[in-house]
Amino acid sequence: MFAYLAKRVIQAIAVMFVISLIAFAIQGNLGDPLRELVGQSVSEEVRQQLRDELGLNDSFVTQYLRFAGNALQGDLGTSYFFKEPALDVILKKLPATLELVFGATLIIIGFSVPLGVYTAIKPDSILSRVIMGLSIVGISIPVFLTAILMIFVFSVEYGWFPSYGRGDTVHVWGYWETNFATADGWMHIILPSVALASIMLPLFVRLIRAEMMEVLQSEYVKYAKAKGINPWRIYFVHALKNTLLPVITVGGVQIGTMVAYTILTETVFQWPGMGFMFLEAVNRVDTPLIVAYLIVVGFIFVVTNTIVDLIYGLVNPTVNIARMGA
Repeated sequence: MFAYLAKRVIQAIAVMFVISLIAFAIQGNLGDPLRELVGQSVSEEVRQQLRDELGLNDSFVTQYLRFAGNALQGDLGTSYFFKEPALDVILKKLPATLELVFGATLIIIGFSVPLGVYTAIKPDSILSRVIMGLSIVGISIPVFLTAILMIFVFSVEYGWFPSYGRGDTVHVWGYWETNFATADGWMHIILPSVALASIMLPLFVRLIRAEMMEVLQSEYVKYAKAKGINPWRIYFVHALKNTLLPVITVGGVQIGTMVAYTILTETVFQWPGMGFMFLEAVNRVDTPLIVAYLIVVGFIFVVTNTIVDLIYGLVNPTVNIARMGA
């Protein structure tokens, strides 16, 4: 375990180095930072003086090393718009995004497992055909269109749910404010969570179905049926455990992906999270905030993948964790 963790840490450092390098490199193509700081009314002489003071005339390597040194100390720059450290701005928005992803994850797990198992057990039933047909439709519709349709139906036409914002929240700790402590918070988070879940739910239903159908053809399942074990115990205890092994791997990666997908969902629902903040930062050419967002999201991916590998090794005793890192 220690050897595996050491290898994963080294790999994570290498990945974060590449991410930081790419994020820092693209900021030169996002616009002139002086324009955002001082506007257009400053003379060229003053601009050059400011560029020297900010180190913008230094070589790329010098600028990157300075940026990396500051980043290791938790300084990812200062937002041009918010006039405060970019990392602090992101940490204030992060809880809203994580709660949205958490809500979508609960929906995905709660629906994909029973639907996937049912369609595998009874693949020729009418209900299974309807579920698989809807999964194709779900995969084909982009998330922003799903979100707009949900707002039109459930907010505009019927008025069941609010169409934007986070609603009433309760302060938990630090920057963390939760939706799950108030009824109004629950009402606000339902539609965005369902819209975000619509991206991955059809994928997981089809994945669980395919894996389950393969497991049901294995010898140990046939032997369990021959022994007269309750079919539901076979399906949901013996078969489902082996079905979930590849699902865990894909699921962990997709949960990290959902953090990036929140950009569209948060924009449509005006959800005050990292995705909505990132799109506004792009519109304002808030370079430090854009770079900080890319690095934080990359860090979330790295941490998520490491945790998934550990869980996979614990769930599947036949996997040698030390060899997984080789």
